[in-house]
Amino acid sequence: MDEQKRLVLAVVLSIVVLVGYQTFFVKPPDPNSIPRNVQNQTESQQQVQENNPNVSDYKSQTSIAPQVAEPPKENYRTLLVSTPLYDIVISEQGASVRSLELKNYKETNKKDSLLKQLVSQKLESGTLFFDLEGKSIPGFKEAVYTAKVDNLKTSVNEGEKTIEFVWAAPQGIVVKKILTFKADSYMIDCDVVFQNGSAMPLNEALVISTPGFYDDEVKKRSRFAFEGPVAFINDEFNAIKPGDIEEKNTFNGNIGWSGYTERYFMTAVMPKKMQDATPIDAKIKLSYANDRITNDFIQKMDRLDPGKQGEYSFTFYMGPKSHKVLSQYDNSLQNVINFGFFNVIAKPLLIVMNTIHDYIPNYGVAIILLTILIKLVFWPLGTKSYKSMNAMKKVQPLMQELREKYKDDKQRMNKEVMGLYKTYKVNPAGGCLPILVQMPIFFALYRMLYQAIELRHAPFAGWVSDLSAPDRLFELGFAIPMMQEPYGIPMLTLLMGASFLLQQKMTPTAGDPMQAKMMMLMPIFMTVLFINFPAGLVLYMFVNNIISMGQQYYIQKKFS
Repeated sequence: MDEQKRLVLAVVLSIVVLVGYQTFFVKPPDPNSIPRNVQNQTESQQQVQENNPNVSDYKSQTSIAPQVAEPPKENYRTLLVSTPLYDIVISEQGASVRSLELKNYKETNKKDSLLKQLVSQKLESGTLFFDLEGKSIPGFKEAVYTAKVDNLKTSVNEGEKTIEFVWAAPQGIVVKKILTFKADSYMIDCDVVFQNGSAMPLNEALVISTPGFYDDEVKKRSRFAFEGPVAFINDEFNAIKPGDIEEKNTFNGNIGWSGYTERYFMTAVMPKKMQDATPIDAKIKLSYANDRITNDFIQKMDRLDPGKQGEYSFTFYMGPKSHKVLSQYDNSLQNVINFGFFNVIAKPLLIVMNTIHDYIPNYGVAIILLTILIKLVFWPLGTKSYKSMNAMKKVQPLMQELREKYKDDKQRMNKEVMGLYKTYKVNPAGGCLPILVQMPIFFALYRMLYQAIELRHAPFAGWVSDLSAPDRLFELGFAIPMMQEPYGIPMLTLLMGASFLLQQKMTPTAGDPMQAKMMMLMPIFMTVLFINFPAGLVLYMFVNNIISMGQQYYIQKKFS
């Protein structure tokens, strides 16, 4: 029995160390941290700017233009495009995205919460802005474009809408950015046109940047649910740790997409593949300084001779990391939903949970049914484990007698105990091996339930109003040791701890009194560890314990 309990203790302590580390050292996102809102456009802004060249009307120039950039315009406009899915603000300065609010997601689960903002106010230049790697067109990055619109506010309630941004460099090169917004999609098409009206060829590489703010707070919470630069290179998902950027900041290969991810949302740029499936000559380059990470997608442009025009097409994505949403698109972006080492287990579990939710629209119920399904799959292993425990319980008195008889001769005692196991055909590790087999499921569920956006702000019942956050009954006006805000009674976690305690009482105790006391303390340790875990994971553990106790009781009655 000692061997069995030692193995159980080792397994449980392993869970304590692995899961406890995440609890105490990984600070979850602050639900009260709210980025800036979409700024309202003032009526005083100029509605239409005139005297700017249009690409479609542009004629090639044969004379060499001065190689001095035109001074930036002091006045530029911002445009608001509203779709059923989001509100996006684009500035004429750089034609970059300055704000994007998701209409189906909020910052918190409170009624008066603002909509989820994907562009942090700390990113002064916004995101998805352009540059040239060789800087051959002075002023290109800071260029102020002219948006070909009659109104600064555009609604796309159905179908799609295209907006053109045009800028003419003093060298005679015209750049046109064409953005297409769709009413039913988070995807934004972007066509970039270069028309060379200068006397010199243009031989460059186009840079599209997706920056992110990465301070100590983000660093702590990203140790488990990764936040930072990501890319899909050579058909493989890559999450680049910011600490590794100094050692390697450039990645070459077949770039499917690149971008920046939060726990639940992401911004990405994808090059559109050519019809002949010719690989695109592209790379990504990263920089990390002053708590800011920039992921640059760099695509080599074809040589553009004077009088010629070149066009490059991309797709932008700014939205949720939702399997249901991303699986609708015919591209590789759904690979951003990645659960690391346990991805091969966690992703099917996510799909099953979502399928259950399609029929029963409550993710708490979906977790309960998923738990039952998992228990049914592993029912034979559980039965074997409890039968072994029950057999150990029967030989417990004989083992105690041997310990008393040979307490002064440890070698003889161990020999007699092993003989007892052989005589009664008892495997001391039989109760633990099935548990070890099921541990990958636990860790996969942990990763999945912690990262699944489907559980974000998803209510269950009663006081459990957010399955992605710790459960709290009431809100207390004082801090509680070991508990993260908000402070309250973790009722579901206490029920889970009670189930651990009852299950422990049903399990045969060790002969060593000290070891038995240690095992009885484990429910307390587990309760403390789970106090800041998402309610969805606590619900899974609670239901799993209840079913396990029922199975254990049945086996003990049947074979007693």
